[in-house]
Amino acid sequence: MLRARLLALRDDAHADFQRRLLPTVKKEAIIGVPTPQLRTVAREMRGTAAAERFLSTLPHESFEENQLHAFLINDVRDPEEALHLVEAFLPYIDNWATCDQLRPRVFSREKEKLLQKIEVWIESERPYTVRFGLEMLMLHFMDEGFDRRYLVWAAQVQSDEYYVRMMVAWYFATALTKQYEAALPYMEERRLPAWTHAKAIQKALESRCISADRKAYLRSLKGRRNI
Repeated sequence: MLRARLLALRDDAHADFQRRLLPTVKKEAIIGVPTPQLRTVAREMRGTAAAERFLSTLPHESFEENQLHAFLINDVRDPEEALHLVEAFLPYIDNWATCDQLRPRVFSREKEKLLQKIEVWIESERPYTVRFGLEMLMLHFMDEGFDRRYLVWAAQVQSDEYYVRMMVAWYFATALTKQYEAALPYMEERRLPAWTHAKAIQKALESRCISADRKAYLRSLKGRRNI
């Protein structure tokens, strides 16, 4: 019944657009349901027996079902249940969009347990589990609760996967915005791989939260080599 509803909401032009954005997802797995409509479906399912059954049934057949799965987890109010559902879902995430949509709100209340999970996630062999762990570290431990050792964690992530490397760059770009003094030595001493280093600075330069003077200095570090 759910699949029939999703198929009824399909938009072929949107499906073509999504396929270009999601190279890691099989083309036939993308139905083409716009995100606002998926969110509407999630709101209607929330708290129902149908939602419970859906969350316990993996893997799903389509990208849209995975998106819906993420939206439903985001609204789970019990921290233990949310962690359990995330752990069950992570092995089936196969794209950056679903990974980045998965942001359980309750995690903001369970920082200690979340941090323990992050340490495990960022050492996973699954690229989107690593990306998710880094994103949780960035979202929940960049302001209150920040510790310089988290920069070490992110810098130690080694991967040839584009979407993992991009997440490391995003993490350091955010750190340059919010924890400039702590993050700057990673740029000055080129502690990151060359591609990640350049991408982190590029993203930092796009921020409106970094002063012109700091941007000028970061720009001077973009191509600098160690002597």
